[in-house]
Amino acid sequence: MRNLAVLLLIGLTVYCVFDIVRSSHDERLGVHPALWVLLVLLVPLVGVVVWLAVRWSRRTAYAGEAGGTTGIPRRQRTAGPDDDPDFLRGLDEDRKRADGGSTSDGPPPS
Repeated sequence: MRNLAVLLLIGLTVYCVFDIVRSSHDERLGVHPALWVLLVLLVPLVGVVVWLAVRWSRRTAYAGEAGGTTGIPRRQRTAGPDDDPDFLRGLDEDRKRADGGSTSDGPPPS
């Protein structure tokens, strides 16, 4: 059982180090990533808990700001073409031009 606790702590430490390296400046509260890595490596249990708490709080703050759960503010996310009203409007205009300008969905006039 003791070995399992040690393996869990090692796994969490490795996870946190990779997560710190991949995190953004805002997620790290403006602290240099090397300082976070040193905290996690030198004081493993406290460093891991502190990092996970900061990471969780910052990502939930982003999700609340964005109105979603991606952790990326809405202004930075790209919308898919099926979610973009301008793109859909352009497709509709292109279809109307290709049909010869007819606006009805019925058969073309003869």
